[in-house]
Amino acid sequence: MNGSRPLRISLLTVTTGALLASGVAVSTAAPAPTAAPLSAAVETGAADAPVERLIIGYKSRAAEAKSDDAASKDAKAKGKKAGESLGFDRRLGTGAALVDLGGELNEDSLSEVVDTFRADSDVAYVVPDRRMYAMADPNDSYYDRQWDLFEATAGMGVPGAWSKATGEGVKVAVIDTGYVAHSDLAANTVAGYDFISDPWMAQDGGGRDSNAADPGDWMNRGECGTDSNGQPVPPRDTNNSWHGTHVAGTIAAATGNGKGIAGIAHDATVQPVRVLGKCGGTTADIIDAITWSSGGSVSGVPANPYPADVINMSLGGGGACDAGTQSAINGAVNRGTTVVVAAGNSNLNAAGFNPASCSNVITVAASDREGNRAAYSNYGSTIEVTAPGGETTAGSANGIWSTLNTGTRSVGSESYSAYQGTSMAAPHIAGLAALMYEAKSGITPGQVSTAIRENARDLPGSCSGGCGAGLADAAATIAAITGGADPGPDPVEGVFTNSDNVAIPDYGGWVASDIEVTGRSGNGPAQLKVPVDIKHTFRGDLVVVLEAPDGTDFTLKNLSQSDSADNVQQTFTVDASRVAANGTWQLWVRDTYANDTGYIDSWGLTF
Repeated sequence: MNGSRPLRISLLTVTTGALLASGVAVSTAAPAPTAAPLSAAVETGAADAPVERLIIGYKSRAAEAKSDDAASKDAKAKGKKAGESLGFDRRLGTGAALVDLGGELNEDSLSEVVDTFRADSDVAYVVPDRRMYAMADPNDSYYDRQWDLFEATAGMGVPGAWSKATGEGVKVAVIDTGYVAHSDLAANTVAGYDFISDPWMAQDGGGRDSNAADPGDWMNRGECGTDSNGQPVPPRDTNNSWHGTHVAGTIAAATGNGKGIAGIAHDATVQPVRVLGKCGGTTADIIDAITWSSGGSVSGVPANPYPADVINMSLGGGGACDAGTQSAINGAVNRGTTVVVAAGNSNLNAAGFNPASCSNVITVAASDREGNRAAYSNYGSTIEVTAPGGETTAGSANGIWSTLNTGTRSVGSESYSAYQGTSMAAPHIAGLAALMYEAKSGITPGQVSTAIRENARDLPGSCSGGCGAGLADAAATIAAITGGADPGPDPVEGVFTNSDNVAIPDYGGWVASDIEVTGRSGNGPAQLKVPVDIKHTFRGDLVVVLEAPDGTDFTLKNLSQSDSADNVQQTFTVDASRVAANGTWQLWVRDTYANDTGYIDSWGLTF
């Protein structure tokens, strides 16, 4: 391998199953005579691969949050303190700093560096820049094969929705391996962007650029490192997956053109946003891709002329949702973009996978042709809904057919093939969301999620572990939001609280308590109520600040040496009309004088 390698993230197509488990994004191999468990193999290596970069989120009040020079100086200072050579790499679209660790660090050295950053009260979060992978697996190789759209048993009822919506005017970003030319998709594809910053991983002769073409993601045995047992990753040579093109075809392949397959939202446009290449993709690149796809600004990248209404991410890796990815997702949702993600293919609880466990996303499990939870699909309370993902182990007729390419180590000719995986299930929901954006003007991400869940039907087969609201039903969902009735208010209203006690150190640094707000659209109210209960024996010593998800600070209480009374038990009011409601709100408290102690008892947000 050439140069430094951050941890992997993978595609979510599956063979035998454990791809998403690694917590990073990787693409699946092209169809092979024997369906090897690439997802599991690469994911294992991803989970154990050394971290070489960190994503540092600074508090908005910190100089490092705004100045690259300050962030660079801070990285060098932290490195000197930890005995390592650290350097500022670049600024991400969310404002976080990407810090290079100067090479592969062992676990103890990495922990020391992370602890050094976390000890700084100006640092909000520290996230490893991990590798992720795509989540779908090909088998072999039009409309009559698309049981997932129309079959009564376990199809999604898509034809019944087409009389009211076909996705016209809606923009869907597919954050994946990019796009290989295909005549069944060409008319509905708009220019995207290649966010792979590592030229070796990009495999197209360069780093980031405006060409989202997929040159292929083939890998040689051991090219992505080794797993915890010292085994090569991948364990065998793999061919191109063309994963992003397969996903895009399910969403928006042309229909009525006399060939190929029918896309669910066949009058929508798809924008390929490339983040996955050889050995997967990185957290940092994916964060920037989410930001840019939804209309946010990323340094050094031209503005997106086609900001997405819907984002599909059929990728992921092991570990719970990290703060950096969550911040990017919150930003996208606050811009009005619905974010759909694959649950993962490890037959495990999706709560242990990223971005499947993130808030503000629609996490999709996969079902087979009989309506059972697919054997590989992740499950659990983080699943919102289930959609057809297929099971090619039972034959290609039971997989999800879509657009592909025959090239194994280079671009070949266009083709069609059946894949299986939660990678295939997620674009069914992204396509349905695109229909909803056309059918109900002004619909919000929260309303999209609610309507899909409320109109899902029970799985006709079995599901152990939790499959969300059931099997999505396109016809029922579109009928519900176009029947004259409003889709209803955003699902989360009223009061959010955190009653976990947080100790306030005597004459110490800042401490914080978090509240995660989800399901709301747009900005907060002009009079946001903030009830605060802080137990402290000299409240005049305390400074109390509320921080919004975008980093905006509201000072609730300043230092007051003349106020010797006990406790802060008050409802404050702030104007939150200029900040997004969804995301992580934080109550920050600092004791500025010695000899008195206390703790945050509880606090809340009343919208």
